[in-house]
Amino acid sequence: MKTKTNTSRFRFSALNASGAMVSGVEVANTSGAAHLALVERGFQPLEVTEKKSILSLEITKKKVPRKEIMHFSRQLGVFMKAGIPIMEALEVIEQETTEKLFKRILHEMIEDLRAGDNFAAAAASHPEAFPNFYVGILASAELTGNLDVVLDQLADYIERDVEARSTLTSAMIYPAVVACMAVVVVIVLATFVMPRFVVFFKSLHAKLPLPTRMLLSVTAFVSNWWFAIIGLLVVVVVVFVLMRRSPVGRTHLDTVILKLPVLGLLVQAAVLERICRVLSSMLTAGVDLPHAMSVTADSANNSVYRIGINRIREEMLEGQGLAVPLARTELFPAAAQQMFRVGEETGTLDTQLETAAVYYHRELEVRVKHFTSLFEPAVIIVMGVIVGFVAVALISAMYGIYNQVKVG
Repeated sequence: MKTKTNTSRFRFSALNASGAMVSGVEVANTSGAAHLALVERGFQPLEVTEKKSILSLEITKKKVPRKEIMHFSRQLGVFMKAGIPIMEALEVIEQETTEKLFKRILHEMIEDLRAGDNFAAAAASHPEAFPNFYVGILASAELTGNLDVVLDQLADYIERDVEARSTLTSAMIYPAVVACMAVVVVIVLATFVMPRFVVFFKSLHAKLPLPTRMLLSVTAFVSNWWFAIIGLLVVVVVVFVLMRRSPVGRTHLDTVILKLPVLGLLVQAAVLERICRVLSSMLTAGVDLPHAMSVTADSANNSVYRIGINRIREEMLEGQGLAVPLARTELFPAAAQQMFRVGEETGTLDTQLETAAVYYHRELEVRVKHFTSLFEPAVIIVMGVIVGFVAVALISAMYGIYNQVKVG
């Protein structure tokens, strides 16, 4: 049996007994052990990550596919219902798993369990496989003894989330292909076609019409300054990536995206569906509302909503309830506000949130279709205008040269 003796430093964020957010560093052998140590001190861990030196940082960190986690949750739930011990169930799943990263993670989780960690703490050691909300639900399920039921619920949630992402991705494939073709057409015209016509027109010393002169000027600019254009594109991409990694920059980007006419409504539906689904799953599993809201905020994948949910949680802990602070943020439509209010007043918040998640899932499908129905024609029109302008410029030049030769 492999034992871990080297201690590491783990940066954590957690909730204290009064519900306030705290952060710091915990020294332990594993992140699971750090998670357990925080729980023993009366904290509710939200995130536990190992502090690494600059030399040991990875440029890209691979993650386990969500479908793999879905199948794992479903399979483990079946084993638990059958009365199979969790250690034995994990060993069987490890043997059957073909995904290399997840196989290694399962092996390390089994070692952590043998060393005395519980299942939630062992899962918390691997954020590349198990997100915060997943670990939080597991921790509550282990305390209440309904781990088999909760694993099925987690599998259902991940399955719906995968379907939503797949719907959005498949809907964007055709517009993306058309947009790429438009870019390829422009590059081919500017690089190969137009330079030949430039030589031809100069040899005839012909007076060219305005559309042709405009086209030749654009082509000459692209040909002479292509390196500057590529450099500018690289700078834009780098700035975008840096802004996405910066908390302030990401908040600005998310704010701009939410204000866009059609795309903003689509992103809002996707974020609301995820928030309602995660929060409903955690409340159903028995997680207390303040902890559930903190984890949901981190799972929203949108800085604007993350800040808004954390503000709602703080005001709720001050005794202002849930519905009033939620309406004050102006981030939730009237339908969502109504569902939250009814759930709070009747004590059925988890049920209302599940209903809201189903509603926004359907709303997301409608808005995806609306977005693609507008985006596809727009790309085709832009491509048609570019090709049409090139055709008009060349034909008018040919016609003008023909008239000049005829008069001459």
